[in-house]
Formats: sequence, structure tokens, C-alpha cells
Amino acid sequence: MINTIKQFFEKNIQTSPDSSEKISEHSLQLATASLMIEMMRADAEISDEEQSSITNAIKSKFNLSEEETENIIKLAEEEISRATGYFEFTSLINKGYTYDQKLKVIEHLWEVAFSDAVLDKYEEHMVRKIADLIHVSHKDFIDAKLRVRNK
Repeated sequence: MINTIKQFFEKNIQTSPDSSEKISEHSLQLATASLMIEMMRADAEISDEEQSSITNAIKSKFNLSEEETENIIKLAEEEISRATGYFEFTSLINKGYTYDQKLKVIEHLWEVAFSDAVLDKYEEHMVRKIADLIHVSHKDFIDAKLRVRNK
């Protein structure tokens, strides 16, 4: 099943030209989706609103179809199960995203955290930790939180 999903992405998602300096778009999508899924799991209660928020954010951020979105979420869940921490995801984001794109990742994490109308201390801690790991300033971290909360 997973091989089928990976083949689907290789066929349908464009990647950067092979280079040790460039990160494929697919890898960045997986890293971002993985962090959003981890955000959803931060408070040990997974709500329908959180799942919907992740699906919508991934679909709109990467301009994917329903099927592509579903497949990237499955792949991200598999990556999370193998991961030993956030570094493998945040290092890809650091290499492949501009500062503004990193801010969007933080905003998406806040959207997931606020989607169930309850901001848990573990969720806030996780967003703060990810912001630090991807080198988003504290001011921008707070500004992103306020923007999302006030929507």
C-alpha cells in the first residue's frame, strides 16, 4: 500500500531537479504535513475539527486534490511512526523554505491548535518548539498566534 502511495507521488508531484542542495517539493510537503499531524496529536485528543483543519491546510498550501491530500497524510503518518524527533522534518523545512514560508507553517500549526476551540499547553509548547527549530523569531511566533486566534 505504501509503495503504491509513494509511486503515486513520484508520478504526480513534481520534485526539484536532483541536487544535494535542493529539497524536493514532495519532501517539504511530507515534512510540513508530518508536523501538522504531530500538532493534532499534541494534546492526546484528536478532534474532527483538527483533522479537517489539517486536511484543508495541506490541500490549500500545496494545491492538491482530495486524493493527493489523503495520500500525503498517510505518508506523513508513516514518516511520523519512524521518526525519533522533529529534527528530520524541521531540517528539511530549514533547507527548503524561505522565512515567509516558515511563518506559514507556524500559522498552520496554530490553526490546528485552535481548530477545536481549546488551546492546550502541550499544543502551545509544540508550536513554540517548532518555531525555535525552524528559526522563526519569538515576535513572529506571537504575531502568527494572534493572527490565527483573531480570525
